[in-house]
Amino acid sequence: MSHARQLCLVLVSTLPFSCHSVERAEPARPAVASDVLAYPSARQDAVVDDYFGTEVADPYRWLEDPDAPETRAWVEAENVLTRAWIDAVPEREAIEKRLSEVWNYERYGVPNEEAGRYFFTRNDGLQNQSVIYVADALDGAPRELLDPNGLSSDGTISVTATRPSPGAKFLAYALSEAGSDWETIRVRDVATGKDTGDRVPWVKFSLIAWSRDAAGFYYSTFPQHDTTGQVKLEKQELRYHQLGTPASEDRLVYARPEHPEWGFTGYVTADGELLVIGVSQGTDPRTQVFVQDLRTPNAPVVELVTGFDAEYDPLEKLGSTLFVKTDLDAPTRRIVAIDLEQPARENWRTVVPARPGLTLVSALAQGSKLVCAYLEDAHSRVDVFDVRAGTHAPVELGGLGTVSLLTGNPRSSEAFFSLSSFTSPARILRLDVSKASLAAWRTPKVAFEPADFVTEQLFATSQDGTRVPLFVTRKKSLVPNANTPCFLYGYGGFDVSITPEFSPAMLAWMERGGVYASAVLRGGGEYGREWHDA
Repeated sequence: MSHARQLCLVLVSTLPFSCHSVERAEPARPAVASDVLAYPSARQDAVVDDYFGTEVADPYRWLEDPDAPETRAWVEAENVLTRAWIDAVPEREAIEKRLSEVWNYERYGVPNEEAGRYFFTRNDGLQNQSVIYVADALDGAPRELLDPNGLSSDGTISVTATRPSPGAKFLAYALSEAGSDWETIRVRDVATGKDTGDRVPWVKFSLIAWSRDAAGFYYSTFPQHDTTGQVKLEKQELRYHQLGTPASEDRLVYARPEHPEWGFTGYVTADGELLVIGVSQGTDPRTQVFVQDLRTPNAPVVELVTGFDAEYDPLEKLGSTLFVKTDLDAPTRRIVAIDLEQPARENWRTVVPARPGLTLVSALAQGSKLVCAYLEDAHSRVDVFDVRAGTHAPVELGGLGTVSLLTGNPRSSEAFFSLSSFTSPARILRLDVSKASLAAWRTPKVAFEPADFVTEQLFATSQDGTRVPLFVTRKKSLVPNANTPCFLYGYGGFDVSITPEFSPAMLAWMERGGVYASAVLRGGGEYGREWHDA
């Protein structure tokens, strides 16, 4: 049996999937008494639903109760059968060993700079959760600030978000227990590495937004504290926590109980002058934007962008101008400048127009410069726009890859992002925004040679004539033919973009002679709103 075929059988042996090898060898014999797999029997009930005159049988509905004794017995029987079959694959042990080797590489997160201190994560390779570090300079000696692996004996508490305070004296971090969407925000003193007494529970669907004086932070919560999932969450509130006070005294900043499905997240601009409130409605991507002038005590909340007619993503404020990324009249998105002193729509200015063939994914404002990450045929490109000069410069990425986690302090001229591909895990790159030039900050050391692999982008023609991108990755030395084993993955939905991404499993598959193909299907966000709707 070919190496690639054996790995395919290990990875997807329980799926209706076919792998063909050059040798056309017979598959490994399952470790059962008969050549025919004897599957556990599953009871069929006479359950039929009538959907507007169409009858639909559902004979296995009893399996929807995972805790029923009969369901548990059936699942266990399936597991016994599957385990016996997989264990009989001859090279399974060697494949498992190689997968562990490929997975075990040092990982870094994108740094977040505040007041000259750099906060980032690091994983030594096989840690369950990455550890949070801080350094007093970009290349200074880091020290461990928070290790999530020690927060619980069973590893079920995770850090879901972090935010350093202005001046970098504190780090606010959100904790989730057992994968819950409910979070608790704690605060750690950066100098001592010890937590303060602040504890804000029942946080959900929230950002952490410090006030400029670092005296506290804004967060989102719900008046209902249900953990069963049986109560509909409504009437989200934006609140402010003052350090050193109990959460029960946190000030209500904004709520609209007459609109129970509206949600609110808070962001404070880099100059500390403006609270920007993102307003959502359920899972609809169309949003509104409200603002509050923080220079004036008890200033009213102003409804800046209303109507839920498009997606609006506030970026940053420069003087009296608020930059906003939007798909209003631009399915692939553009950036507009809103003058806060003359905010009427007829006064909005387009500072980064929608561009043919490019989908604007994320953007970062740094002074009068806007760093924009795009998708071009489902792979990334980055451009730096100078709003005042009206010019832009491309950033050379060096091949087909995916840019993620674009970060930077709006008051500096450096930005960071990760860049990954099908043949290499994420590198962390530093962008000099003033020069549109890149330098590597952290490059993973891996147990293979990325240069031994190659990715090509092809295009398939769909039934209605639409060009559908297809990435094909293989060893450079492999010359594919009709019998070469191929693992094809495709997905299109929920505005999720399928772009170049490193997978240790697929790397091991390609090492053994397989080809990996990734199809970019309609329904994702690769070409903007119209591609998703199609």
